[in-house]
Amino acid sequence: MEKFFKLKEHGTTTSTEIIAGITTFLSMVYILAVNPNILSAAGMDGAAVFTATAVSATVATLFMAFFANYPVALASGMGLNAYFAYSVCIPMAKAGINDPWKIALAAVLIEGIVFVLLSLTSFREKLVNEVPANLKYGITAGIGLFIVLVGLKGAGIVISSTATLVDLGHVGTPQFVLAMIGFFCICAMVRKNVPGAVLWGILITWILGIIAEKTGWYHVDPAAGAFSLVPTKIFSIPSAPHIGQFDFAW
Repeated sequence: MEKFFKLKEHGTTTSTEIIAGITTFLSMVYILAVNPNILSAAGMDGAAVFTATAVSATVATLFMAFFANYPVALASGMGLNAYFAYSVCIPMAKAGINDPWKIALAAVLIEGIVFVLLSLTSFREKLVNEVPANLKYGITAGIGLFIVLVGLKGAGIVISSTATLVDLGHVGTPQFVLAMIGFFCICAMVRKNVPGAVLWGILITWILGIIAEKTGWYHVDPAAGAFSLVPTKIFSIPSAPHIGQFDFAW
């Protein structure tokens, strides 16, 4: 391991890297819960998205480790998935297009190939360097605000309004209360530098949601976006029914 990764040369040790790896995993594993939830809104199978998210993150991180020798973990981006579902697939579905996610996946495939080809040249770096810093910050903030709006709407904290576009949701609903509890739990743990704060916040909210469902306060209504929080089984074979389902019929 020392010979391959040159740990001493980089001023680190095996134990330090193991701890750093576990901390990184805890800080980003929430994507396994969030990504399927977002992309299922586009019509994709949630279990299949879960499998794809885990496999892609594993493969990408291993590439960074063994080919780039760079201690960076990679996973699905939290901006593109929301754009994919809410700005591309859902409007296409409303326009009467069947399985719009297949067309969107084909576009993502082509985009990925183009970016890989650009990464083999110096053009990508030149393009990134030419973008003004203010625009980079603005894009980052805009994507963040977009994701916040998606989360607030999903939790029922904000709802659609014909007068003001968005309005405050009903504060007494289980979704609203659970979302606020989870939010403040995450904030408190982030403030205390707890490793995996987002993951722990998700788990706490999930457990409270199960209690709310069992006591009858939280009512399951898939048509309204309120799904059962009680797991039906612990282990299952990874689902992968959507491999290679691209639609290039634009």
